[in-house]
Amino acid sequence: MKVNDRVSVKTDGGPRRTGTILAMEPFNEGTMFLVALEDYPLGIWFFNERHQPDGIFVEPYQDA
Repeated sequence: MKVNDRVSVKTDGGPRRTGTILAMEPFNEGTMFLVALEDYPLGIWFFNERHQPDGIFVEPYQDA
């Protein structure tokens, strides 16, 4: 994934939401993604853990 890609984001207790990656910051444990959502157009940070499937919150958007 890269900046400007459309993504699907797992949020707490709700359905997945779509947004656009504004920035990415790699870390040893994974990657932080700044994602613009409809409710947060300036972006909100989500963390994907590198080796933990349950810790993946941002995924490429797939048209249904």
